[in-house]
Amino acid sequence: MDTLSLVPLRHLRTHYISMITTAIRRPLSKLPMPNFSAFVSVIDAYLSFYFRYCGLVPLTVNIDDQTYIHFWAVNNPKPDKPNLVILHGYGADSKWQFVNQIGLLSKYFNVYAPDLIFFGKSYSKHSDRTDAFQANCVAEGLRKLGVIRYSVYGISYGGFVAYRMAEIHSDAVEKMVIASSGITCTKEQKIKQLETVGKDFTEVLLPQKPEDLRLLVELSFSKSDPFKWVPDLIIQQMINVLGKGHVKEKRELAQYLVQSAEDNNLRNITQETLLVWGDKDKVFPISFAMDLQRNLGSKARLEILKNSGHALNMESANELNHCIKAFILGS
Repeated sequence: MDTLSLVPLRHLRTHYISMITTAIRRPLSKLPMPNFSAFVSVIDAYLSFYFRYCGLVPLTVNIDDQTYIHFWAVNNPKPDKPNLVILHGYGADSKWQFVNQIGLLSKYFNVYAPDLIFFGKSYSKHSDRTDAFQANCVAEGLRKLGVIRYSVYGISYGGFVAYRMAEIHSDAVEKMVIASSGITCTKEQKIKQLETVGKDFTEVLLPQKPEDLRLLVELSFSKSDPFKWVPDLIIQQMINVLGKGHVKEKRELAQYLVQSAEDNNLRNITQETLLVWGDKDKVFPISFAMDLQRNLGSKARLEILKNSGHALNMESANELNHCIKAFILGS
């Protein structure tokens, strides 16, 4: 059965789950909460199992004596499949962010999913916080894995890194997919957009409190709120498990992006490029996508997903996957 045909059934199921959780949330919120850190660890272990089921294995590559990068990489690359590098945005590591996409993508591509530096199990002692540094680390990691040519897909922060990879390593990158990533934003545009959030943007990007995570979800999702009925105590425990690593360094990465000037060399990108955007993106509105398309010129085309927000990888994964597949395979 086609996956898309299940969408109405999924919405109906979500409706009934919402009704049930509405009825029980209030009494649950008054009860002492057990420690859910073990439960989150179980989910993480399940995600690892699922990625292995999809044919990927975990690898750690030393970039130099101060930097290492963790990959989920295809175990047995098939010569008849193109290589695809997928780059996550802010939040948890690549497993958590691409769980809704890896199933289909791994069927058609040899997939390489790195944890960007300071996310997941990747780390560096270097002080460089630029997207170019991230791009060079990923490219060098791929080179050491023997991956010479590949297409790259990046969402949100991952889109900035994907663009740098296409720019700096043009001999390696064949095609590029950028989703929900305001690469052409001026510093003034970034600041103005961040003012709509109403608080320090790093507190939202790197939530340490339930209200900050709820705001991040509100900005990122359009169709539904996955945490709507989850008590704050559980959300705080999730943050404690998933959101505590390298907060200072991640904040510095975000501050660099905001303070950096827009790139004026987009037309130097030679790769054919697909831009995918949600029409209800509150982080990088659709106007940013159109600016990016104009700057890239005739080599770029734009796909707009209806009733979708910023987190396309989570709430519109099927549609996004089909866009990526059709673009890279030329079907």
